[in-house]
Order: sequence, then C-alpha cells, then structure tokens
Amino acid sequence: MSINEVQDEIIEEFGLLAGDRESTIFYIMELGQKLEALPEEHQIDDNLIKGCQSKVWLVTKFEGGKVFFHADSNTDITKGLISILIRVLSGRTTAEIQQADLYFIEKIGMNNVIGSQRSNGFAAMIKQMKLFAFAYQAKAASEQSSN
Repeated sequence: MSINEVQDEIIEEFGLLAGDRESTIFYIMELGQKLEALPEEHQIDDNLIKGCQSKVWLVTKFEGGKVFFHADSNTDITKGLISILIRVLSGRTTAEIQQADLYFIEKIGMNNVIGSQRSNGFAAMIKQMKLFAFAYQAKAASEQSSN
C-alpha cells in the first residue's frame, strides 16, 4: 500500500467520527494503546524528539533500503499521534519518506483537534522522521561512493 493509500484510509477512518472532537481524541488515544511499547532501554534522552511537550522516544532501523520506526510516549494522545505517523511512514524508502506530502493532517482537521502545543510537537515528530530518512540516505550514498 502506498503512502497516499494509507493516508486515504486514515482520512476515511477519521471521517466516520464526523469531526466530533471528543471522539477523535478518544480514537487517537486508542491508536496509541495499540502501539507496541518501546523497550525501556530505548527510552533514553538520546532518543527523545526535541520540540515535543510530552516525551516521545523514536528509534529507527534501516533494513533492505527501508526505514522502520518504533516509538513510544508518556501520554496516550501523543503515543496515538506518533502511531499514525509510523503507520504512514514506517517501512518506506528514504526518498518516499522525504517526499511524502502528509495531506491527511489537514484533511482530518488534526490541528483543530490537538491544539497548537501538540501541533508543534506533531511537526517535530514529522521533522525528526524525515531527518532520519535523510541521514540514512546520505550514509548509503557515502558508502556507495566509497566502494
């Protein structure tokens, strides 16, 4: 499934909530509860996403030309938000992640639901995920040119 297909699926799911803020927040929290917990040894300061009000730990793995994300948070809503991003971006190539137009955010009215503080944190999560993709791409290019 492509990034856009996953986004369209998310838009459809959130559309069922008919813009009800309380139901949307509850659904985001529910998504977070389904996210596999990050082992405690990865819940360290080096893995924290800067710019988030809540604690969000993000670790990555680069395998077979694709980036895989694993994350956790100390709050249910934030854990739900990062779980949505993982659903969209994990298991993608570095180019796919960097070029992804995350239009689902506007389509589901995310900024109206989560408020400005969490919106800033959400943007920081996206930025960090794209930075990891960029770093893996640069490392792969460097290794290729040295061969």
